[in-house]
Amino acid sequence: MKDPHRQLGAALVSCALAAAGVGAVPAYAMDNQLWISAPYETVLPGADADGDARARTLAVQVSRDVADNRLPAGQLTVDVSEIAAFARVSWPANCAPESEAKAVCAVPEMPAGTDSVPAATFELRALPGADVSASGYVRYSAAAGEATSHPGETRVGVGNGPDLGLSEADHQRDLRPGSQTSVRATLSNSGNRTAERTLLWLNASYGLRFKERHANCEYREHETGTSALCVLDEAVAPGQQYALKTGLGVGRKAMYERFDHSVHPYSDEALAEMRGEWTWTRGTGSELDLRPVAAAGATVSDPDIDPQDNYGTVILDALNTADLKLTGSRVSGGAGDTVTARVTVHNRGPAWVASLGAGASVATVRFRAPEGTTAVNLPEERCWTQPEEPEEGSTTTYFCRTPIHLHEKASYTFEIPLRIDRVVRGARTTVETLNDDPELTIREFDPNLRNNRAEIVVNR
Repeated sequence: MKDPHRQLGAALVSCALAAAGVGAVPAYAMDNQLWISAPYETVLPGADADGDARARTLAVQVSRDVADNRLPAGQLTVDVSEIAAFARVSWPANCAPESEAKAVCAVPEMPAGTDSVPAATFELRALPGADVSASGYVRYSAAAGEATSHPGETRVGVGNGPDLGLSEADHQRDLRPGSQTSVRATLSNSGNRTAERTLLWLNASYGLRFKERHANCEYREHETGTSALCVLDEAVAPGQQYALKTGLGVGRKAMYERFDHSVHPYSDEALAEMRGEWTWTRGTGSELDLRPVAAAGATVSDPDIDPQDNYGTVILDALNTADLKLTGSRVSGGAGDTVTARVTVHNRGPAWVASLGAGASVATVRFRAPEGTTAVNLPEERCWTQPEEPEEGSTTTYFCRTPIHLHEKASYTFEIPLRIDRVVRGARTTVETLNDDPELTIREFDPNLRNNRAEIVVNR
């Protein structure tokens, strides 16, 4: 089981294919390149006592890099020969089987400006008696006009057990600090065994608060928010669905917020792993219960057979601002000395600033070394350089970045070692924030960009 605490610290990741040196690839090569988007992996629930098995749906898309021109209709070839011994496929109307293990599916044209289209959505079911150790790949290829794709694949396995999942909850925008909201999702079991108890993990970022702290949950405060671990006693049978609602308060410090939740079949080992070495405090409110919205039956407890859909993230953005301010420093020294200049990013609030999804720095500052000095030994994990063109005097521009969050009324200081090569009285340089980073754009939340510049002065 993946540790959700580690998942939260990471940036939201989307799967993509990239090629080194794309700028050097001829345009015609990009025009003729298709990409196949399909699930990386799926696990088929084994058949129940009556020989029935729940289906898994595989949705496949075809996309392209260059969408300037019309691409004619094409075809997707699907080969299921590696899984034919333990699974059967149900083909959609746009797929024509060529054999028991292969079909060719009609792919619609892509008009100019269209970069992807749905290619095929088909179902897989485990055969009666399928071995739970069985696995194989569904393989794909696509062609349209002169364009062809790299091969694609989906790994398919078989498992017996519950398969808990969370529906996607809608992102929320333009929330007002001081208001109340809630995140609603559906907890379901699409496996072939019952989850007798459920372990629910919740995390509300720093600008949010849980409206109630339930007696069957335990809570932990940390630097970027509050986490909760809840043990839910309702059994979740195959096919059963429960409504899950989490009430949240939107704090006065809220701006770019995030709510995460995940579900797992309960075990003492799973609870101990998720508790880690942190200290948790049990809630004192009413118990958190699941509200059923559908029902079915069965009564065995096993590990989750396919945890890919156990985890969900909701973005909650509040209408708020945060005034960043830079301060510089003055340093003095003789030729050959190394002195330390300091540049500080202050967050004057009222909101905290965080990029918990993209993982972008709150601020990146740019500067050049003052005349007569050289910046030395900057921390590689925070700073980098960009040499200018020779006609600009071969001056080096330095960039340094803050962490991905900064609380209100907090600050972060960069220490910049400067070697004084020659004494220039009153040498100075300007340090300023980059305000247009697409991952976290300062000008979108900072009401006063005039104080986002400061100076380093040497030997004034």
